[in-house]
Amino acid sequence: MNQRLARNAAVACVAMTLLAAAIARSVWWGMAVLGGGLLIGISFFALASGVDAMDADRRPAFLLLKVTGRYALLGFLAYVMIARLRLPPLGLIAGASSFVVAAAVETVSLLRKKH
Repeated sequence: MNQRLARNAAVACVAMTLLAAAIARSVWWGMAVLGGGLLIGISFFALASGVDAMDADRRPAFLLLKVTGRYALLGFLAYVMIARLRLPPLGLIAGASSFVVAAAVETVSLLRKKH
């Protein structure tokens, strides 16, 4: 299910990127949505690998250091996107919502299969 969710999120992010660029008539808005999708994608894979590592790894201090490092990197990337590249924060939020869209699509799909 993780792979399907990631694939649906990528499709949603690309669609929202094209839509944002078309509506705003600005490449920067499209880049912002894509940047938000990149941030949430990195976060998703960091969480998934952290959960997998908790099952396999018996060194909690190292695991904590790894997870902290990944989120420090995410914070740095968000800073660069907002402060240095001056991407619209609302576009970043829209891109970050691509996993929410993918989860909603997955939920509707599962509910349809039940009925």
